[in-house]
Amino acid sequence: MVEDSSFFCNNSLSFLDIIITKPPKKSRMLLRTAVLMFLIVCSVFIFSVCLKQISTHARTKFLELNVIEKSSQSRVKLIDIPYLHYPKPVSFSRNECAHNSVLLFAILSNQRSGSGWFETLLNSHINVSSNGEVFSVIERRKNASSILQTLDKVYNLDWLNSASKNECSAAIGLKWMLNQGLMEHHKEITEYFNRRRVSVIFLFRRNLLRRIVSLLANSYDRYAKLLNGTHKSHVHSAEEANILSKYKPIINSTSLLDDLKDMEIRAAKALEYFISTRHVILYYEDLVTNPNMLKDVQEFLGLPPMELTSRQVKIHRGPLSDHIRNWDDVKKTLNRTEYEGFLEADY
Repeated sequence: MVEDSSFFCNNSLSFLDIIITKPPKKSRMLLRTAVLMFLIVCSVFIFSVCLKQISTHARTKFLELNVIEKSSQSRVKLIDIPYLHYPKPVSFSRNECAHNSVLLFAILSNQRSGSGWFETLLNSHINVSSNGEVFSVIERRKNASSILQTLDKVYNLDWLNSASKNECSAAIGLKWMLNQGLMEHHKEITEYFNRRRVSVIFLFRRNLLRRIVSLLANSYDRYAKLLNGTHKSHVHSAEEANILSKYKPIINSTSLLDDLKDMEIRAAKALEYFISTRHVILYYEDLVTNPNMLKDVQEFLGLPPMELTSRQVKIHRGPLSDHIRNWDDVKKTLNRTEYEGFLEADY
């Protein structure tokens, strides 16, 4: 662009020289003034073009430098900086990991919705510590104050259990069932989540009929203890899964429609209460049929992607007709309703 400008100015001056050589005497002074003004304008134009090019080049180099510096900060690309924390636990020292940022999260779910399996997947990541159902103990959720104190302990890395990876954890969280004080104290908890920048993972189950089967079977095993006199909510072998799946619960077909509607309303309420948080909504069935979704979860938590694994084995496999004793009654109740799809095998 500068070369074009110089060419224009040089050729313009040559033309003017021709004019100046043979001007009328009365207008010579006027032409000299015009030439002088033209030279000034041309000089200013060329100078401004050069300055602009230099400025653009310098700004480009600055941006390139920023990109290089930020490329090493992969977590900044995935998560807004306010969501990253630098806890200072009182129970131990983070040592060389003190400058490693930590994201706080909470898995909000219902019993028998795949949350146990999902949490084992997260904990298989070398940088994740999810501390289980912290609020299954009534004392910890007796009021809003005790809940917030417990959350402070968890998110400060002072909650020590088998899932804790301590100093070098990059994501710290817990699993929280909707019936464990979460809904009753939702205002205080939502304020806390937003203030502490806690990221929320909603995990629900699409097929609520399968959840009912799992609830009833798990409740029965609490007393029957089918596995050699031991109750297990989750199993790690196909043999154990087959033993537990032999029990076929009877579902109350009279209240079934109301029960399903209540489950839907409760999940909708949870979403309404915590919609202002940074959150993602997951469904158990989607995670089972599309394992690639786990990469999205890791990205949501700002984690380097890894292959996540779990030793848990699904208990109730195959069509629901194999797991419900009064299948005909249930089928008759749900046929031609909005829940008819629950009768079909969904994965």
